[in-house]
Amino acid sequence: MTDGIGVLIVDDEAIVRRGIRLILGHAEGIEVLGEGQTGAEAIRLTRELRPDVVLMDIRMPQTDGLSATPAVVRDGARVLVLTTYDNDENLYRAFQAGASGFVLKTAHPDDLVHAVRVVARGDSLIQPEITRRLIERFAAPPPAPPAWAGRLSERERDVLDLMASGLSNAEIATRLVLAEPTVKTHVAAVLSKMGVRDRLQAVVTAYASGYVEGDR
Repeated sequence: MTDGIGVLIVDDEAIVRRGIRLILGHAEGIEVLGEGQTGAEAIRLTRELRPDVVLMDIRMPQTDGLSATPAVVRDGARVLVLTTYDNDENLYRAFQAGASGFVLKTAHPDDLVHAVRVVARGDSLIQPEITRRLIERFAAPPPAPPAWAGRLSERERDVLDLMASGLSNAEIATRLVLAEPTVKTHVAAVLSKMGVRDRLQAVVTAYASGYVEGDR
């Protein structure tokens, strides 16, 4: 356990693990608790080390990241998927398995640190370009507006639209001239009315249902 954000890095490439460890090692309030090379190790080390966030590669020998994600999530960790962005189906399956977000292995170090912080505080990391790929690959135009759309208030619709644009709670608060706790309340209401588990699922559902359209 750690007073800051505890991170477990799981990737079968040693050079990737070393690079991520170096980046996170210079970030205030983040501690790398350990490393693994397979999905099976991710499950075992999550139970032993109790990390807040598991940075998980998808393709690994033995048990892969997709298979390990549900068990890791059940044990209380948030999964941030490491991706090379070359397989949309794997991204979609990781989302379905309970991943809280995706980060490119080519991401800028500051973006990686930001992603860890976002996921650790209970939010989902929504990169609009990845969200679009998920929707373009798997979603078909719906025949009618979703039932939950009529249950959203005008302000909740504003919040959902900005969530779909990739804005954080703080950014939404600034855009709508609201206090951040008020935005959190609206986000919670949106998730409840949509019947989804987190921001990422809310945004993907909004795109997939046709409620949110177009490039963002």
